[in-house]
Amino acid sequence: MSVTVDDELWSAVGDPTRRRMLDVLLADGGGTPTSLSGQLPVTRQAVTKHLGVLHRVGLVHVTPAGRERRYEVDEAQLARAVAQMSAVGAMWDARLQRIKRIAEAIQREREE
Repeated sequence: MSVTVDDELWSAVGDPTRRRMLDVLLADGGGTPTSLSGQLPVTRQAVTKHLGVLHRVGLVHVTPAGRERRYEVDEAQLARAVAQMSAVGAMWDARLQRIKRIAEAIQREREE
């Protein structure tokens, strides 16, 4: 079983600050760098850089909002990321089950 993985997407969601940012954006229905920096333990400049990464991989889209930019989660892209993670998880579950069966067979042979 082979799963196609978007490494840039995984790298983007691999960062704990960006995952927390996605959580906040989903809970609040979107936000600006200023509003996010008030809810996260990072500076506004760091928030802007993290949002840039999320935007590049399509996890958020941005619209101008006065002097700021408003970011919202792209739910279709987030669903794609979740589907990839689920597929990889299922692949590893199957691998681990095969390893377990092999180990159990070796153990049975030793006991006989």
